[in-house]
Amino acid sequence: MSALPQARALPVTAARQRPGPKLTVAAPVPRAFPAATRRRSAVLKPARGWALAWLLPLSLLGLWSLAARRGWVPDQVLPAPEAVWQVFVDSLRSGELLTNLRISLLRVLGGFGVGTAIGLPLGLAMGLSPTLKDYLAPSFKAFAQVPVLGWLPFLMLLVGIDEALKVLLIAKATLVPVVLNTLHGIENVPPRYLEVARVLKFNRAQVLTQVVLPAAFAPIWTGIRYGFTNAWLALVVVELLASSEGLGFMIVYGRQLFQLDVVLAAVLAVGLVGFVLDRGLARVETRLTRWRRQGF
Repeated sequence: MSALPQARALPVTAARQRPGPKLTVAAPVPRAFPAATRRRSAVLKPARGWALAWLLPLSLLGLWSLAARRGWVPDQVLPAPEAVWQVFVDSLRSGELLTNLRISLLRVLGGFGVGTAIGLPLGLAMGLSPTLKDYLAPSFKAFAQVPVLGWLPFLMLLVGIDEALKVLLIAKATLVPVVLNTLHGIENVPPRYLEVARVLKFNRAQVLTQVVLPAAFAPIWTGIRYGFTNAWLALVVVELLASSEGLGFMIVYGRQLFQLDVVLAAVLAVGLVGFVLDRGLARVETRLTRWRRQGF
């Protein structure tokens, strides 16, 4: 009987090195957030910003109320928030606050209009003409360094203490940011825009209206916004010094009678109106510059 051939054993090392089936692991698929989650995030983010913005004012209001209740500060020095609010409401009902507010707004609009009407052409001319800028820029910077109150004695001798004085001082406060931001916007127009206009053979009017002004619109509007803010601040200062009407006069009148609740009520009106005006201009700026998000 013949012996069967024995199976040849593989080496252990070879058996270990035998390649096995390759396993492929799929790349993780990014998880898509549902629409409800995105909407919730879009709602919570602004709410969180508003909560943080109101944290400090509400904390100060609570501290003020606590100090008034505990008697840490005399009522003659710091009236309670409830007393200030009551004076504010009474002034609204009697019409005194609205009358003074109307007078103040008319002064601001007059001075702001004069300052903007002078500042926009001046900034535009200096931005378009380097020669004119070399002539006017040093003098204008020196003019801008003098604060509004520095011009008060000179203008009082020149135009008196009537409405013209207030309008001119407010116009000066408006003029500086309007000119500087307009000049900055014109000088920073991207050169490639001008090269495209040159290729398209635009004339000067077309370059100005279709290229330069649209490209410089955002800085120009920022200057207008800051000019209005400066005008509002200058109004209060002017009415504190030389006025018999307006919100600034209410502050002076309350101080003279040592009625600090009237003073704080007028200050509250100044702050609220200034905040509302600034937010309104910011919203207008957002709408007018929406096209910049898609590229010029």
